[in-house]
Amino acid sequence: MKKTNVSITFILSLFFAVNQVFAQSELKQMPADQRAKLQTERMTASLKLDAEQTQKVGQINLKYAQKMDPVIEGSGSKMSRFKAFKSINKDKEAELKGVLTTQQFQQFQKQQQEMKDKLKEQRR
Repeated sequence: MKKTNVSITFILSLFFAVNQVFAQSELKQMPADQRAKLQTERMTASLKLDAEQTQKVGQINLKYAQKMDPVIEGSGSKMSRFKAFKSINKDKEAELKGVLTTQQFQQFQKQQQEMKDKLKEQRR
């Protein structure tokens, strides 16, 4: 019985790991406008954005998804790409802060931190 549970757990873990890698590579291949649309849809639902906020957040997400394309496709070192990524995200967050309420922005930051933590766990 224990071997069966361990086997099932292993298979599920493997499935989720492969699924996560596939999803990440799929996102990298996705055009900027599609990435921005997905981000906007997720943010609209999770932050409960109104119609005006959704429209503004969509424009911001598209703008920064397009700025991110050269970084994603770039051949520079991991460190230089990481620095560019951080810089672009910092600018994006500054713009989002002007559109979101204080509570929404705090929720957004919390979600960002959770994603960072999840990625760190996956690297280990």
